[in-house]
Amino acid sequence: MTGGSAGLGRVVLASNNAGKLREFAALLGAHGIELVPQSQLGVPQAEEPHVTFLENALAKARHASRLTGLPALADDSGLCVRALGGAPGVYSARYAALAGGEKSDAANNALLVERLRGEPERSAWYVALLVLVRSADDPQPLVGEGIWRGEIIDTPRGEHGFGYDPHFLLPELGRTAAELEPAQKNAASHRARALAALMARLDETR
Repeated sequence: MTGGSAGLGRVVLASNNAGKLREFAALLGAHGIELVPQSQLGVPQAEEPHVTFLENALAKARHASRLTGLPALADDSGLCVRALGGAPGVYSARYAALAGGEKSDAANNALLVERLRGEPERSAWYVALLVLVRSADDPQPLVGEGIWRGEIIDTPRGEHGFGYDPHFLLPELGRTAAELEPAQKNAASHRARALAALMARLDETR
């Protein structure tokens, strides 16, 4: 998509998550966008007090842009499980911590499996909500949403990915997200879908 970056060039990623940085850098590199993690620019993490993916992503993007003077990309993403009423949702990264456990992928996954024990309904979906602001006060933030549907399994499988990926089974492939090679995941994931939607919006506003 030549020109799809609309001259953005250097963009700060409003996240310190190494897994997200790897995925977004790979996805955006093809668009001529240099992604710089906010930690390299001395930007502290923003508060995420909101109950929707959109509000949290927008707050993070404006925060990073305001402190750096650069365009900023932020995502808020998480796993929604039908049998749990959409939980953990926006609290995916803090799922176990909010229940008194440690803040880690392992603890989050253990709690998820425990809460689904004996539950036959296993459908779930990953949500990624991306927001790009060209300045801190951008009146028209660009938004892309991506949804990736699957099922939760009790026994983890795969060595790739992060978060809930080892428990997120893609029935049509017979593999978990963690069993996919990075390039394969980057082509199909909720983040890839959200980014495609975002880049389409960016093209529309060039």
